[in-house]
Amino acid sequence: MAGSTVEYFYAAHSAYAYLGSARLMEIVRAAGARLLHRPMDLRRVVPAAGSIPTGERTAGHRAYFFGREIQRWSEERNAPVVAGLPTHHHHDIGLPNCMLIAAGESGDAVDRLAHGILQAHWRDDADHADPATLVRLAGGVGLDGEALLAAAQTDAVKAMYERYTQEAIDRSVFGSPTYFVDGDMFYGQDRLEMVERALRQPYR
Repeated sequence: MAGSTVEYFYAAHSAYAYLGSARLMEIVRAAGARLLHRPMDLRRVVPAAGSIPTGERTAGHRAYFFGREIQRWSEERNAPVVAGLPTHHHHDIGLPNCMLIAAGESGDAVDRLAHGILQAHWRDDADHADPATLVRLAGGVGLDGEALLAAAQTDAVKAMYERYTQEAIDRSVFGSPTYFVDGDMFYGQDRLEMVERALRQPYR
């Protein structure tokens, strides 16, 4: 629905944010809505919501939700992924998240950069925390990577990252990705068809 807003809480290393990324942007464009990027520190948000951090879950749980489910959704969304976790998955996520914040909260530029970082990490096994890699990825979508990298390290951008993270905690975000359609929360990229419906006709 034109004039609607989708707030997009996610992290730059999130498998499920990657799997839903292209479809989300397609849905938002088709609806004439505005997508607001809210990169957050997922490693703080998950325990704050009462969930068990991924590394502390059982082997069976990890094999299903971070193995088989990713494989199936990869096929469903036509979004190729590496086998297993990316090599650098446990590196710091602050820099890529702040790079996205530096790119702005909405518009084609941050949409392209977000998808590019997520895709490079999960499809190409790129190190999402490596400054040179981030500069290259930004350049690949037509942005000034060096300028964004410098901005990402400023106190102002770091303060916004903290604000988005605290906002996610305060609003009971469970994980990445989480979408708010005009304030109504939908958790998980498997809810994207419901996001599409909510943009067309809000739920009662």
